[in-house]
Amino acid sequence: MADRPDRTDSGTLAEASLAVHAGKQLDSTRALRTPLVMSNSYELPEDPSEISWSATAPGLYTRNTGVNQLALERKLAALEGGEEAVALASGVAALHAVFFTHVSAGDHVVVSDVVYEATWRLWSDLLPRRYGIRATFVDISDPDAVRAAMRPETRLVCVEAIANPTTKVTDIAAVAEIAHAAGALLMVDSTFTPPPFYRPLADGADLVVHSLTKYINGHGDAMGGAVIGRSELIEPIKADAMVDVGGVISPFNAWMIERGSVTLPLRLRQHLSSAERVAAFLEADPRVAFVAYPGLESHPGHEIARRQFGGRGYGGMLAFAIDGGPEVQNRFVAQLRLVTSGFSLGHDDSLIVHTAADGPRTVTYPEEFRRYGHLRLSVGLEDPDDLLADLGAALDASGV
Repeated sequence: MADRPDRTDSGTLAEASLAVHAGKQLDSTRALRTPLVMSNSYELPEDPSEISWSATAPGLYTRNTGVNQLALERKLAALEGGEEAVALASGVAALHAVFFTHVSAGDHVVVSDVVYEATWRLWSDLLPRRYGIRATFVDISDPDAVRAAMRPETRLVCVEAIANPTTKVTDIAAVAEIAHAAGALLMVDSTFTPPPFYRPLADGADLVVHSLTKYINGHGDAMGGAVIGRSELIEPIKADAMVDVGGVISPFNAWMIERGSVTLPLRLRQHLSSAERVAAFLEADPRVAFVAYPGLESHPGHEIARRQFGGRGYGGMLAFAIDGGPEVQNRFVAQLRLVTSGFSLGHDDSLIVHTAADGPRTVTYPEEFRRYGHLRLSVGLEDPDDLLADLGAALDASGV
């Protein structure tokens, strides 16, 4: 397997060109796509005595790095503007890899009080209980609260650019300044804000995490996760969490995600523009109790989002509720014909899921989330007029 002559290092290519060309590798056939290499093992040289069995490069053992994994990692690093990337089995594997590698027993972390459920459980229960790592959950939109939460032993600040599910917006540059002043790393889960929509590294983040399962793959048919950042931060993740813990991505999933990522810039344009129309449509309907979407002027993080995302958009995710109890929310979802009730996001098809207002995480949610629960809507690639018609018909049929 030979490297394709790299035309992406100069930084002169536009986003769409990077998505097409970054990371490509050619073999002896000169095929224009990086071939799918499913082999677990590779033939060793005649004298393998100098080989490190833990080397994180292709040509030894696929758990250490495969051909397709490397191609995907090079593309992700180019898209995010990072030095290096590591691709792992899932988004949660990527989150755990950061925590496992860069935080130790006795350390302290600061975590946004509104985060993805797996992140919340890792820091509220599993890691403190099993390894004695302490975590403070904080309103990440309040710089004074973040600053007050920092301790001498704080090693990591963990946030989401747009929070799942409340859509709270983090001012990444401001939080990065606070974290670095205390000698801590800033990790940003940017699953809701993939490149080229947003690049947290440019605003001071040290590590960026993605669930590749979502927007970067974009087709709902492969699972993976990634961490991108400086080489000195990524190499230990490869050595510890990938090789020795074994959280590596499969060659087939890496190949599928790399293939899906080619159209990411094009898909994002549709996701972002359609989501703005859907959010405005729902907010204008009196039967809708609330809409949480950073693109709406009513959103408390709208001004930060407008500045931080530079007018490129406000994301493809929104949360809302119909005026009524859980039975009303469920009846509305049951009436949808184009939007699918499903638990994921960032796919080509629009997905919606109803979440009730109970559970320990919801105590930090906005009041309207705790009153109504919420419907989390991932706006897909369907024609926006069709989406509006489907949502309107479901509102009519739900009898609100």
